Amino acid sequence: MALRDRALIEARLAQMPAQQAGRVDLFALSFAGDGNEDVFRNEAAYFETLATARYGAGGRALALVNHPDSLAAAPRPLATLDNLRHALQGIAARMDPEEDLLLLFVTSHGSPGHELTVSLADRFDTTLSPQQLRAALDDAGIRHRLLIVSACYSGGFIPVLAAPDTLVVTAARHDRPSFGCGDSTSATYFGRALLVEGLNRDGGLLDAFDYARRQVSRRETMEGHESSYPQIWIGEEIRARLHAWEAGLVRGPVLAYPHPL
Repeated sequence: MALRDRALIEARLAQMPAQQAGRVDLFALSFAGDGNEDVFRNEAAYFETLATARYGAGGRALALVNHPDSLAAAPRPLATLDNLRHALQGIAARMDPEEDLLLLFVTSHGSPGHELTVSLADRFDTTLSPQQLRAALDDAGIRHRLLIVSACYSGGFIPVLAAPDTLVVTAARHDRPSFGCGDSTSATYFGRALLVEGLNRDGGLLDAFDYARRQVSRRETMEGHESSYPQIWIGEEIRARLHAWEAGLVRGPVLAYPHPL
């Protein structure tokens, strides 16, 4: 399986358009950790398309997805730490580290101990820690980072991932669960509010987060849940780079979510 995944990653990397000197190029990577529910696959695959079709990645996007479909119906590399590291290193080799941005979306179940589920039935059952994610990014040499971690207790990733050239968005505070997982849903509360709704509105990533935070709070209140309190942390050097990239971005059309909401 490792050889299969490496070949799939290499094939996708080889298809990515070359970096364009003198402009900021966006590279996007999604990681769906828990392969036992469709909801994480749905969001990671949608994010890959959204980044390319609407946010200017232009084919510089890749999804690592734990799901039975990744093995047969829709072959994709699996979401493992080794594959994450390999994908990040491959993306870094195609970036200009002084110019370009990485937009990373990670979605899975999260624990109170701030570890994300990385699992596929009958194959592996492990976790991804904030330290492992930070090390994978650092080892790849990717400097300018826009990171989204969508999971329960995901605010616990912020202290480890925070850096001057990094923005971190999380679905919940370090001590709160988020909602919308399970086989009865096609998107989590936060995934729907941020990806499907927020990033299809006018405005930038920060506007989309503000919208998502309001929508999630409203929905949780209506349904009687304790607030998850989505979080954001913005490094002192990434804000200007984010705004400069967004100022030159020609967004594509609104992208419909391919699953019933």
